[in-house]
Amino acid sequence: MPSARETELLEAAYRYVLTHGLADVSLRPLAAAIGSSTRVLLYLFGSKEGLIRALLARARADELALLADIGTGPGVVARLWEWLSAPAHRPLLTLWLEAYARSLVEPDGPWAGFARATVEDWLEVLSSAQPEDVRDTPAGLAQRTRELALLRGALLDLLATGDEERVSAALA
Repeated sequence: MPSARETELLEAAYRYVLTHGLADVSLRPLAAAIGSSTRVLLYLFGSKEGLIRALLARARADELALLADIGTGPGVVARLWEWLSAPAHRPLLTLWLEAYARSLVEPDGPWAGFARATVEDWLEVLSSAQPEDVRDTPAGLAQRTRELALLRGALLDLLATGDEERVSAALA
């Protein structure tokens, strides 16, 4: 179980990367911004990679907690898009996108497995909208995969352009 100080610094670092991203994160500026030192961060997280893994786990936990409120049954895709397109979630989703892409190009780094894990998370959320007799079939998996591809493509478009009206209209 993490110490209170580790939790406090992880939360502060998480707020920092939601604003600044992970791409160029350097321990010295991060430590200064959150009122710590590189020595303390390295002690608590073991390495920069350990801190990044902890931040990715924190972001994924945040995403899963928010997704848990989506509900089940018909309309889940529309509710997911409503959640994805909410301006309040842009920092988290931008961080998610960065981590997702990095896990594809640096599969052995601290990002390892992030993309695959989030695909599985989202497919699980989408399965809750399917009738039980469809959920465990190849057709059910194909439907969830199609819906996920549509949502992810729309999310990429929204994050790139900020044109919520156009992208939402395309999903309607």
